[in-house]
Amino acid sequence: MDTVFLRQLQLEAVIGVYDWERKIRQPLCMDLEIATDVRRAAASDRIQDALDYQAVARRITEYVAGSEFQLVETLAERCAELLIREFAVTWLRLTVHKPDAVENAASVGVAIEREGRFQ
Repeated sequence: MDTVFLRQLQLEAVIGVYDWERKIRQPLCMDLEIATDVRRAAASDRIQDALDYQAVARRITEYVAGSEFQLVETLAERCAELLIREFAVTWLRLTVHKPDAVENAASVGVAIEREGRFQ
């Protein structure tokens, strides 16, 4: 299996369970690994034959910016569903980091793996 990956995609969202968190935008960071077969793109050297990671980054950034979830778990699940639906993804690993959420930790978050129905 080949993968396309995005590391440390910088995002902002209304996220959190506390009242003060519902009034501000907080930074998030996302890592993505998406299964794809790169052979066709490698042979043609054409973006049309590849999973366009710029389009993936743009769509996730747009989606997260407009979201207002309480839990990073919910955000991760909805982002995975979006990628599976809109980009015909068959498998992905998605990690959401919420920096500075815990005083003595660099970040907290969740990592999920999901399979699409396009296999």
